[in-house]
Parts: sequence; C-alpha cells; structure tokens
Amino acid sequence: MVLDRLADKWALLILDHLRSGPVRFNHLRRDIKGISQKVLSQTLKKLERDGLISRAVFPTVPVTVEYALTDLGRTLTDTVAALAHWAECNMEEVLAAQAAYDARCGAARPASPAGG
Repeated sequence: MVLDRLADKWALLILDHLRSGPVRFNHLRRDIKGISQKVLSQTLKKLERDGLISRAVFPTVPVTVEYALTDLGRTLTDTVAALAHWAECNMEEVLAAQAAYDARCGAARPASPAGG
C-alpha cells in the first residue's frame, strides 16, 4: 500500500516541491505541470492521510491553505529528490529505449499491464 502511494508520479512531485518548506495549494498547482486541480486535491488528501504531509488553514479572505512535510514525510526527501533527479537525467535514454523497443517489436502503443 505504501509503495503504491509512493510510486505515483504526482505524489513524488508534490513531496519534492514541499522539500523546501510549506507551499500553498495554488502554488503547487501552478508549479506542477500537467496536474489537474482534482488530482492535486486527491493526492494531497492521500498524502495527508498517510501522515506524510500536513495541512494548515489560515482564516484569511479568501482562505489560505498551506501544505508541508511532516517529520515522517521529511524522512523521504533525499529518496524522492534522488529519484526525481535520476528521472530528469535519464529521460532521454528511457525515451530512446522505448523508441528502439517499439521499432523492434512493431509496437504502436505500450504493452498492457498484464504484459500482453
């Protein structure tokens, strides 16, 4: 269950963005390219439920909501940063491997999760 949560790309990106301190919801939405408001909200709730992030609400107009890593969430920062860095550094190689595989196997789309 925990690995399932951490294998989610949005969860990893959110945790990585919270590394430097508390961040507001709209700031996360702007900074994480491609994430919808709904998916961001759902992922934040899951991470909060898992005890990895905390949510603070401030009585401003409009209401301000900030998210931060908990002590437990901070134990993941080095691992998440290393994984994000690896992905950035190796993205071209992975894309090239996928293209080579697709050309070799005649695959126009990725294989199904069952491997077929």
